[in-house]
Amino acid sequence: MAADAREGRRKAMAAVQALFDRYRVIADIRPAHHVDFDHEVMSTMKLVDADGSGFAAFELEIGEPYSNLNDVMHGGAAGVIFDMATTSALCPLARPGYWEFMGGVTRTLNLSYLKAVPIGTTVRIESKVVQVGRQMAMIQGKMTSLDGKVIYATVEHHKVNAPVKPEHRNARIPWDDEWDREHASKKSTKL
Repeated sequence: MAADAREGRRKAMAAVQALFDRYRVIADIRPAHHVDFDHEVMSTMKLVDADGSGFAAFELEIGEPYSNLNDVMHGGAAGVIFDMATTSALCPLARPGYWEFMGGVTRTLNLSYLKAVPIGTTVRIESKVVQVGRQMAMIQGKMTSLDGKVIYATVEHHKVNAPVKPEHRNARIPWDDEWDREHASKKSTKL
């Protein structure tokens, strides 16, 4: 892999990881009794790949918190998993005022369940930005076996950009220093 490609992948991975890091910082300052609906996903999903084109891939063990009475993944759990995984693919494309932290809000999340996921199965989730503009984006995703031979579910996720909440902007993480340096240098080169 060429040095530029390695640096691009490193930067994309750091951008996606920053979403998870900032989520944890914000979750830690919430009231003790408040547990967000997406907490389990954001605590257990493992980033395995990303690139600057708007792609992110994860591995996740579908444990008991994601189950239904049939001991398979609940369809609602798949919705939360895909919501977070597909949103993260916007992170490498973000810039100030453009798809910053948490990538806006969901407009539609269209899932197709193809095969039940038994509890205890580790899946791979891939997300790819198909279209992104100033206000709207569409991301596609799929949940597969680790070897890719079984497709459990697919999704098409439409998002609307929304401003970052001030309290979220104040939850600083190490990535913010790199973000600030990069965007300050881009701003100064435009002057």
